[in-house]
This record gives sequence, C-alpha cells and structure tokens, in this order.
Amino acid sequence: MKKKGIEVRKARLEDIKDISNITKEAFQQYKKYVGGYGSLSALSETYEDIKKDIETKEVFVAVLNGVCVGSVRVEVFRDKTAYLSRFAVSPELQRHGVGNALLDAVDEAMKEAGVRKLSLHTAAKASPLIYCYYKHDFYIESTTKDRGYIRALLIKDYIEDEKGINYGNAN
Repeated sequence: MKKKGIEVRKARLEDIKDISNITKEAFQQYKKYVGGYGSLSALSETYEDIKKDIETKEVFVAVLNGVCVGSVRVEVFRDKTAYLSRFAVSPELQRHGVGNALLDAVDEAMKEAGVRKLSLHTAAKASPLIYCYYKHDFYIESTTKDRGYIRALLIKDYIEDEKGINYGNAN
C-alpha cells in the first residue's frame, strides 16, 4: 500500500533495528504524557522481543524514500478481536501522514482478517494521539490506572448492524 510516497508493508526480520530505533524515539516522546508514573516496556524491548512479534503478529512498517519511518503491531485473536500496540512514528515525521498510512494499512488487514473489534491503549493525556485515533473511528471505552498513569482503552468496531449502518470504518 502506498500513500503520499509512503509505502506500508509487512515487517521483515531485517527491519528489526529500524523498528527498535523508531519505537524508542517515539516512546521517549510519549513519556511526557506519562509523567513520572509507570514504566514503558517499549523502551526496554530487545531484538528477540521484536523478532517474536514479527513472527507471531501483524507487524507493519512505513517506508519513505527507502527508510523505515514508522511501525505498528497488531495481535489478532481467535475470537476475531485484535489489539494494536507499539504504534510509533519517527518524531520528525509525526503529523506528516505516516501514522495515517499505517492505520489505513491496519484497517485493510483487519477487514481482510474478518476482525470485529480492534482495541488499543494510550495515555489519556496524549491529545494528539487521541485525536488521530478519533479520526480513524476509534472511541474511548474506558480508562484505567493499571500502569500508574491514566490510560484510555480505545475501540474500533468493524461491523454493520442489521440496517446496514456502519460503526467504525466498516465500509
């Protein structure tokens, strides 16, 4: 999938170093929404952690001019639900369409997989992220302080009701 010169493709093992660097850069910025509370496991994940995700989850990278500039991971479960994690865009390219391209690729993959519901957590204070997720038809279902800071659980439905009304981006 290519949009605005940004190619989104499935991650390969040779992308691990780039995925690690992008994730650490983006989550270093994300820390400002967390404050001094909680720890972010994204900042301490290993090569093996990322390798395992590539082998067991849907992992996508965004490539611009031959350079990886973003990544996202999605675990799809047997009950046709999925969980999005480690959504990361190089800080210098945030708000330039990279995140939108990644989320569009996730949408396409979830629809192909027949996923009914996609969920994710983000810091409730991360208004730019919340806004981005709203633009992609997510809604806040609940909040929790299980990690020491307020996290919002966001949901996106990929279903139609009996009248054919779309919820989320189910078209």
